[in-house]
Amino acid sequence: MDRIRSTGTLSRVELTQITGLTAPSVTALVRRLIDDGLVDEAGRGTSTGGKPRTLLQIRATARYVVGVHLSYDSLTYVLVDYAGGVVARWRREGPGEDSDPEEVVERIATQTGELIDRAGIDSTLVLGLGFVCPGPLIRNNGVASAPPMMARWVGFPVHQRLEERLGLPALLENDATAAAAGTRLTTSHDVSVMAALFMSEGIGSGLRLNGNVYQGAHGNAGEVGHICVQIGGPRCWCGSTGCLEAVAGPATVIAKARAAGLDLGSHRRSGVAAFAAIARLALTGDSRAEAIIKDSAAWLALGAQAITNMYDVQLLVLTGPAFAVAGTIYLPILQERILSSAFGRSVTPEVVLDERGHDAAAIGAALMMLRSDHAVSA
Repeated sequence: MDRIRSTGTLSRVELTQITGLTAPSVTALVRRLIDDGLVDEAGRGTSTGGKPRTLLQIRATARYVVGVHLSYDSLTYVLVDYAGGVVARWRREGPGEDSDPEEVVERIATQTGELIDRAGIDSTLVLGLGFVCPGPLIRNNGVASAPPMMARWVGFPVHQRLEERLGLPALLENDATAAAAGTRLTTSHDVSVMAALFMSEGIGSGLRLNGNVYQGAHGNAGEVGHICVQIGGPRCWCGSTGCLEAVAGPATVIAKARAAGLDLGSHRRSGVAAFAAIARLALTGDSRAEAIIKDSAAWLALGAQAITNMYDVQLLVLTGPAFAVAGTIYLPILQERILSSAFGRSVTPEVVLDERGHDAAAIGAALMMLRSDHAVSA
């Protein structure tokens, strides 16, 4: 299923070659998928001298999955069809500080139902929900640690509660890891190794190898925000000091902007909303705002350089809500830093902005659910 989905169309012969299964096995499996209404025959391929091969494609309307990205100031929802296309998206107000996780789960269940109804989809065709939030977390259990504004989520069995309230399978993943799955590749060359640098309220990264997301032992691979970049630097909420997130993350940018007297609107505004206000000031010529964001970018470039050098990536994608509003300031600074250290490579890594950075984590959550055992067993 995943091979057909990722390619678009494939013949039975090609599936046999790719999977290593025998031709009779592939024929039997494909027949079952067609009978179950999950795969369609999509005409004939180009002849290579013999009889043209019959092509197979996913029936997009056969099933659906929901992806949800929880952050401090927003809940982002996407509805994705069986072929991986985004059918609907919706962004609602986030839980804010000191939120009650039980109440948030109730909201998610209600709003997920509303999303499905608004899209006109039969709810019985929905396979499950992919849920992502800031890490670190214990995969398919709960949040292991979190910044102060989400402290009540630590230890809360969010995976279990979502499944109980929705009556659907749920998949819990780190938001930056999911963003790597949901990032759209925009590149001038074939990519087998790409990384996503994700910035929302915090900073993280994800790695994609030959189309597969690398998750690590517990689902927390890519915590680049918590590598030390400044010995003796400020204390981070994780307990360490000098972390990239503490030095350059959105919370630090916001604190510096307020200390500089920048008008960010209501003092209750925080998270990405406040960061977006700073970005707008910088993009409209406020030199103080511009200097603060460029200082963040200079530090963040160290993390980007570490990712590209460590994993020898061909493509680094800047994604997430913070880059969606300030990416044009960060991009040239990160590109210059990475270009300066592109040693030993036949192709210099590209650094690009994700065109759907606001929704990448939610889309990735849905796609990871789509590729899970739940999507096949259903």
